[in-house]
Amino acid sequence: MKALVTGGAGFIGSNIVDLLIKNKYDVAVADNLSTGKKDNLNPKAKFYNLDICDRDKLNEVFLKQRPEIIFHLAAQVDVVKSISQPYLDAQINIIGSLNVLEAARGCGVKKIIYSNSGGAGSGEPRYLPIDEAHPIDPMAHYGVSKHTVEHYLKINMDLYGIKFTSLRYANIYGPRQDPYGEGGVVAIFYNKLLNNQRPKIYGDGEQTRDFMYVKDVARVNLLCMDSADDRILNVGTAQETSVNKLFSMIKKITGSSLEPVYAEERKGEIKRSVFDIGLIKKTLSWSPAVSLEEGLKETVDYFRRLV
Repeated sequence: MKALVTGGAGFIGSNIVDLLIKNKYDVAVADNLSTGKKDNLNPKAKFYNLDICDRDKLNEVFLKQRPEIIFHLAAQVDVVKSISQPYLDAQINIIGSLNVLEAARGCGVKKIIYSNSGGAGSGEPRYLPIDEAHPIDPMAHYGVSKHTVEHYLKINMDLYGIKFTSLRYANIYGPRQDPYGEGGVVAIFYNKLLNNQRPKIYGDGEQTRDFMYVKDVARVNLLCMDSADDRILNVGTAQETSVNKLFSMIKKITGSSLEPVYAEERKGEIKRSVFDIGLIKKTLSWSPAVSLEEGLKETVDYFRRLV
């Protein structure tokens, strides 16, 4: 089977590409390298330096590759930037995604697997754990733009028969995560401690998240190739972990003696988040294989190489 991964040089996308290659799929990657990295690219995948906002070039690549399945991860993922530059956010996440859907329709794609954000769409949780029926109430433009694509996927399926699965992710961590800018807290903590710097924790550190290992996420994506058609599924661990607990675990793994610097709570940050994964367990017979402790231990080697 031929697959094309948009954003396949990025953190999550490159891990999906690696697993596809390992399982003998014919893989192409479309990535403009704005946040993705050449070092993440699997040499066995065909690479196109391509922006999903470039509709003509995107169509050319799709017609040349004729993929049967699309893993769509290319996106603007900076929440703060989405607020300061909402037009840019919408241009990439909505119009760019429409370009992908239209290109897929023109070359016979059978299914699109979409990487979405769970927390950004639900906003401040009205109840926990967050299930797929939780009201959509974004707190930033990013949550709006990412959620909007789910509607287009559904219409695309109704009109043209292109199947889809939308995966709403919890907080993903693991090798290749960017420790700078809007990088995830795990990557930031590792980068700071391994460089003998005190990381910053906003608020009291008792805010919680559902931390999910990236290789488990890649496995879910591959399972959806032949399953979960026309479904929206949470991808998480159903385990709630505070930022203070996370820091304590990473501090122990790195052997650091440093303590965090506590700063003023960031406006708009939700206090608690954890996902209900009952539906994905039932649909795919899937459960996370890697515990948080195991995943953090596997991740430290990657960040040690960056020091």
